Amino acid sequence: MAYKNEIELINALKASRGEAWRNINPEYAARMRAQNRFQTGLDVAKYTAGIMRKDMAEFDADKTKYTQSLGCWHGFIGQQKMISIKKHHGTTDKRYLYLSGWMIAALRSEFGPLPDQSMHEKTSVPSLIEELYTFLRQADARELGHLFGDLDKARAAGDEVAEAAAINAIENYETHVVPIIADIDAGFGNEEATYLLAKRMIEAGAACIQIENQVSDAKQCGHQDGKVTVPHEDFLSKINAVRYAFLELGVDDGVIVARTDSLGAGLTQKIPVSKEPGDLASQYNAFLETTPVNGPEDINDGDMIIKQDGELRKPVRLPNGLYRFKENTGFDRVVLDCVTSLQYGADLLWIETEKPHVQQIAEMVNAIRAIVPDAKLVYNNSPSFNWTLNFRQQVFDAWTEEGRDMSEYDRDKLMSVDYDTSELAVEADVRIRDFQSTAAREANIFHHLITLPTYHTAALSTDTLAQGYFGGEGMLAYVRGVQRREIRRGIACVKHQDMAGSNLGDDHKEYFSGDQALKASGEDNTMNQFEVA
Repeated sequence: MAYKNEIELINALKASRGEAWRNINPEYAARMRAQNRFQTGLDVAKYTAGIMRKDMAEFDADKTKYTQSLGCWHGFIGQQKMISIKKHHGTTDKRYLYLSGWMIAALRSEFGPLPDQSMHEKTSVPSLIEELYTFLRQADARELGHLFGDLDKARAAGDEVAEAAAINAIENYETHVVPIIADIDAGFGNEEATYLLAKRMIEAGAACIQIENQVSDAKQCGHQDGKVTVPHEDFLSKINAVRYAFLELGVDDGVIVARTDSLGAGLTQKIPVSKEPGDLASQYNAFLETTPVNGPEDINDGDMIIKQDGELRKPVRLPNGLYRFKENTGFDRVVLDCVTSLQYGADLLWIETEKPHVQQIAEMVNAIRAIVPDAKLVYNNSPSFNWTLNFRQQVFDAWTEEGRDMSEYDRDKLMSVDYDTSELAVEADVRIRDFQSTAAREANIFHHLITLPTYHTAALSTDTLAQGYFGGEGMLAYVRGVQRREIRRGIACVKHQDMAGSNLGDDHKEYFSGDQALKASGEDNTMNQFEVA
């Protein structure tokens, strides 16, 4: 940020306008420009797309440089996450936001809480993207406002060292604005509908759009039953639609994440038309469960007949009209889905699995990388997994295979609190802690996310407060469980007036009105009680 240069430019502009601009302070204007670096969602999308491309290249060279995000269902949640990251880790580097379709359905729909089945309003997706970036930009404005205050205090005290330090902090300020990986579900309709929604998402700031290969009007949560996939040609048309949306809006580095649900999907709604042996349609149809057709007696009214390997076959169709895949074909369908998506324009992959098992993921990724060597994954560290039980059972199985005596453990009851201090539980927690770094190294996972963690943290913290406040603790439940902890941890929103923009407003009033400004941050403001933590 060229703070001093910006002041000089505005000063020259002021001089060119003459006496009419005599009340304009060039430094104040430069501050407001600095606090509004990203003026449109497209500015955000172009900036964050560049970040993702840089991070992807760095990951290709060094598997320790994976990226992470948490799902956020409100702008305030995303803002507080990024403020906390900067506070605790000093930088937002390699940290993103995730926009979860599940949480939009559950928390942001005008219909009320809905399951993750694409029943919510599609416009709520770009609306949340815009909201998240509004809050992140406000976090920038607030933090820069504090730095400007430090600069003013240093100047008033005649402290040139402090003044130089403040200017350096302003010049080298790191924004809270980071990439969002945004869930477009299965596109909310046909390829034109996907294109139109993708445009709105990009205009709101999305540099990365995740799309899945389920049937749009039969979409299910990735961790529920009854998932139905579409043929490759249908999915690729939607990948094309998203790419064209990026290109039309000038976001040339836009990132597309192609998600496959084939590992857990046993059904298809549509049998594609094969034009020549071995084409994509033919490969897709080869996975269908079929029965032989030996004569007219094997054909019922309305049956569909296809020819495979020189034989007439009848696809097995369920009463609802859907067609079933052969059992144990999920692995091969995932590999074909991923290879095809990358070969036709996707940048990253998402494989929805039923458990967090590094070896399982790595086996699929290795098969994909044998054909597309730079294939990288976005992986859902899902709250739908029982992480404790999964990893305790993984350790149990590994130790059993090693020949260790496991008689003190009951594999089916390893979730029990009785095992919490056991050697097995300790080892399982180590593996959970190291899961992301291990999976980045072994399974080429570029980005780790948790889809709906803040859904759960909101419920957990509310439960804890409600238990005490409405019980015997009364006000102490809030003071000890919330406010005192905020103060001790240095959480900025303990001064909630400042976080909501009160000090920003005071600054603007001073810019606009000078000494006449009626400001809220005087000595009677109760937020002053939190100056000393």
